[in-house]
Amino acid sequence: MKRFDLRHLKSDFYTRMGEIIDTDLQNGEVGIFLFEVGAFENIPKSAEFIKNRGDELMNSIRFNQVDWTLVVKKRS
Repeated sequence: MKRFDLRHLKSDFYTRMGEIIDTDLQNGEVGIFLFEVGAFENIPKSAEFIKNRGDELMNSIRFNQVDWTLVVKKRS
């Protein structure tokens, strides 16, 4: 399990999250991604992004007032 802080990317974290899943996680490995919510639309959009990649969204939780955490298992 690895943790990745993407808060510095604000709402533009999707591309980087995909790159990290592709290059830094092995199949079946879990990654924890921390990002800044910004617009609430980023929450369902991030879940859809993971689903469309074929990976598994294991958890999606609010970390604090401005940050969100995704727990993702690499499937492909």
